[in-house]
Amino acid sequence: MSANDPQAIGRHFGPNWFASVMGTGIIANAAIGLPVVGHRLAGFGFVVWSLASLMLITLLVVLLLQALLKPHVYRHHFDDPVMSQFWGAPPMALMTIAGGTLLFGHHVFSEPVVLAIAWTLWLVGTVSGFVVAIVVPFRLFTHHRVRPDAAFGGWLMPVVSPMVSAAIGAMLIPHASGLVLQQTMLYLCYALFGVSLVGALIIITLIWSRLAHYGTSGGARVPTLWIVLGPLGQSVTAAGALGLVALNIVDQPLAGSLNAMATLYGIPVWGFAFYWSFMAALLTLRAFRKKMPFALTWWAFTFPVGTCVTGTTQIALHTGLPLFEWAAVLLFVGLLCAWLTAAIGTLRGFRGHQVLHAPARAPEVASRKNLDDS
Repeated sequence: MSANDPQAIGRHFGPNWFASVMGTGIIANAAIGLPVVGHRLAGFGFVVWSLASLMLITLLVVLLLQALLKPHVYRHHFDDPVMSQFWGAPPMALMTIAGGTLLFGHHVFSEPVVLAIAWTLWLVGTVSGFVVAIVVPFRLFTHHRVRPDAAFGGWLMPVVSPMVSAAIGAMLIPHASGLVLQQTMLYLCYALFGVSLVGALIIITLIWSRLAHYGTSGGARVPTLWIVLGPLGQSVTAAGALGLVALNIVDQPLAGSLNAMATLYGIPVWGFAFYWSFMAALLTLRAFRKKMPFALTWWAFTFPVGTCVTGTTQIALHTGLPLFEWAAVLLFVGLLCAWLTAAIGTLRGFRGHQVLHAPARAPEVASRKNLDDS
């Protein structure tokens, strides 16, 4: 099939498109909380949240129609060893918009409607994200035959979703009815924090091993190295937000300990994220010099950096230090530049149908495992 064939084009509206919603929505969520300048960006954040919400609705409608008219498309995506990893994106997109709804929804909706939308998006995103975090790795373990050089940043997509649940869940906890429910949500969010953190650390180790032994994973997949920042930055964000919530619903000294975790955990992890950003930048520049083509993976420049903005903001809140306040602002400027790069590339690629092509199946990943393997 040619790229202009309607069936071929329809096939490639996959879950990876939701990364654009994540990358856009995180700008709004990060903007309003920024130290120093955040209070001046409320209007800007509302516009960006509105755009991201429209993008989410559009993609949901497109994929729903695709599911009704071409159900084979989803079987194709689910069975593809590369595309299947990006089923973690739709749940995270839902929860990103849920967080933005809590921050900006009052401009257009009443408070009950805002809470109803936010709770619905968070619950659907949390449940579907946890299912994806189980099913996609399970398929990787049992269905796809993987060589030692197969690990890439996309493997993080299914396991980052529970961390987003924890971070956005912290925003919803004060709106839960009753202390018992609030405390239950708090500890469940910490459990989701652990699911994502441990899983991400394992995968990041595999990515490091792959880079050391086999080099980068190919031109269009190099941007996925930035996804490593996602679980790091989002975990710092979640630790900070949950710690602040704990002060109001948990007795001392536990509340103080949970809040202290925001600093004791957050700053060392922030340090590694800062370090990894240099590594990813150098590898990306190297790929650019080798004429790296545009692909939807370029949206990996956005959401992960956005989580570092929100994580740095949390550290600034807990320490009060100008270093972290201005670091958050500078990271936000970098996030805007990354978004413009990805957005312009997407518009150009959309006109030429390049972004509608399915990502090439990696030669180091086969479609099925030997069923006799233990």
